[in-house]
Amino acid sequence: MALPVTQERSASGPVPGAPAQAPVAGRGARALAKVRAGLPRTGLAVLLGLLLGAAFPPYDLWPLSIVAVAGLSLLTRGRTARQGAWTGFAFGLPFFVLLLKWLTVIGTDAMIGLSVVEALFVAALGAGLAVTSRLPGWPLWTALLWVTQEWARDRLPLGGFPWGRLAFANTATPFTPLAALGGAPLVTFAVALCGALLAWAALRVRGPRRAPRAAALAALGALGAVAALFAGYAVPVPTAPDDTLKVAIVQGNVPNPGMDFLGRPMQVLNNHAEATEKLAADIAAGRRERPDVVIWPENASDLDPFSDPLAYQRIDRAVKAVGVPTLIGTLVDGPDTQHVQNEGIVWDPKTGPGASYTKQHPVPFGEYVPFRAQLSKIITRLDRVARDFYPGTSTGVMQLGPARIGDVICFEVAYDEIVRDTVNQGARVLVVQTNNATYALSGQPDQQLAMSRLRAVEHGRAVLIAATSGISGVIAPDGSVVTRTDELTAAEIAATVPLRDGRTVADRLGAAPEWTMAIAGLLACGAAVAAGVRRRRATPAPGTPAADDALDQVVP
Repeated sequence: MALPVTQERSASGPVPGAPAQAPVAGRGARALAKVRAGLPRTGLAVLLGLLLGAAFPPYDLWPLSIVAVAGLSLLTRGRTARQGAWTGFAFGLPFFVLLLKWLTVIGTDAMIGLSVVEALFVAALGAGLAVTSRLPGWPLWTALLWVTQEWARDRLPLGGFPWGRLAFANTATPFTPLAALGGAPLVTFAVALCGALLAWAALRVRGPRRAPRAAALAALGALGAVAALFAGYAVPVPTAPDDTLKVAIVQGNVPNPGMDFLGRPMQVLNNHAEATEKLAADIAAGRRERPDVVIWPENASDLDPFSDPLAYQRIDRAVKAVGVPTLIGTLVDGPDTQHVQNEGIVWDPKTGPGASYTKQHPVPFGEYVPFRAQLSKIITRLDRVARDFYPGTSTGVMQLGPARIGDVICFEVAYDEIVRDTVNQGARVLVVQTNNATYALSGQPDQQLAMSRLRAVEHGRAVLIAATSGISGVIAPDGSVVTRTDELTAAEIAATVPLRDGRTVADRLGAAPEWTMAIAGLLACGAAVAAGVRRRRATPAPGTPAADDALDQVVP
């Protein structure tokens, strides 16, 4: 029998005779209480973001990437989407600030602005982790959502910014061989799965003990994490050479690291030309073996050799002295007066300049200015980018002496498809021409070196890095660093590297694994949202007859 509903149960109005309420003040107090209650969680998220930053070069504490994933999984577990988004943002912002601190050379505002934009993607990840944490098998959805977040960041906005992928913190770890199967996305998936399974095991240990079931589940989660960690050791990484190439890499150095690294006109060009002529003199004297090819870095010539006769002559004289085909990095005039092109040019000692590759992915605000007319009025520093870089439309596959190389320029090594396309179109060795002089000794060259190590394993190719001021190096197809230079020094590297024709599974599958995992992560979010809607519809609203009937069942 239903009992009369008392005033304490009613939400329809105030209690007769009770003092008037202050609804605005009450809402403010409740909001403040919520903020205070959330401070410990926010503080932990900030700490975990910093731990993830320390997993990347130059710190290289890669196990912290697993700890950070596990911690974020626990912090978002069972929370609302809004709470998860805030936790993700509190995690992501300090992570990117620590990772991208090298951008302070450009300006602290640039570093903070980019960090905020990238942290918004991690906020979306946090919301996704929160809603999917109620689904069965949530560690799997967690791992997929990490791939989804990176998939979006790699493409948006303005062509994306892939820095900070979990895979790039794990370029010399047990996870790394997985790159040969599914590229960087599979490495990220394995790292995230390992962390999520550790979180799942921790919850089983901490939760209500239903021994032996709780202990068995905790052990199962820990075992799964270990399996994800060491699965890479079961992946064969192809390294057997089909041929070899003798190469010399010239690092001529720059006069002034930072924004004004070029110094006076032709100074950087002279540094590289003189180093090449010294190599030629050592070869003529029998102190050095003649290489098959020579590689100069990006921007080794600070003047366009096709419009400046002195630059042309200086390059041509150095190449003729060494007597072998040389890959030159330079800027050349674009198709119109408003544009310039960042190119790698094959320069033959007999026939001069030949095949060339134009950088496909110029860096926003560094090599071109989006919305220039509007933003230049607000940020006068953008005027330093006098002409926008014109993007290339073809891959960097070129014949350099006896070798068919795949040239990528600087930041392009972070983009999966740019590197993969060169291999699938016949590159037998990868070349990364780069100019990191702006960011010398900041950790950025170390981060780029780590990306090159992952690419070597992913594609089963040796990687040759030529940098103006460092870090130049030679990476074997198994990802090991054969040799490398110090920063801000003039140096030459001589090495014999393998040439390979075979393609890895990752090359054959292309972007399919990433798209599959990313879409699966989005579908998991959709399923979680739909399940939440069904639960809310099944729960009767307060004050309705169904709710009163449910309440009658518990009123004594």
